[in-house]
Amino acid sequence: MSSPPQIGDKVANFSRPATGEQEISLTDLHAQNVVLYFYPRDSTPGCTTEGQNFRDLHTEFSQLDTVILGVSRDSIKRHENFKAKQAFPFELLSDEDETLCRQFDVIKLKKLYGKESLGIERSTFLIDKNGILRHEWRKVKVKEHADAVLQTLKEMQKKP
Repeated sequence: MSSPPQIGDKVANFSRPATGEQEISLTDLHAQNVVLYFYPRDSTPGCTTEGQNFRDLHTEFSQLDTVILGVSRDSIKRHENFKAKQAFPFELLSDEDETLCRQFDVIKLKKLYGKESLGIERSTFLIDKNGILRHEWRKVKVKEHADAVLQTLKEMQKKP
């Protein structure tokens, strides 16, 4: 397994099944920035709030030529239900085999009620129009996270 991309690295292409009966590849998104956010599970409180926060700022991200993509290990069917219920204006990628999760090294040992299991560590990656990783957030706290990503994107756009 190759190591995860570091800030300043070109992100290796990926292709995953997505909502809207499509497959999305990083190369399909050239000329746009990409916010790739990984979250543990559809329809859980933190994941719902995080998605809603990105939804509520979607117009501002779009004005900055930025696509938002949510990623979890849930099936496309679950993603479609979650997306519809929350009126997300962006696509959700299904990573049931954890290929993309492992590419970005977001599968971590987690403890819940004394039990250990492997799961997605809430993480977000900002990839620029040239496919270069510009920023990453790991161990994300949902509150104000989408705002922080938007602010970073705005600052990135100011730089020549």
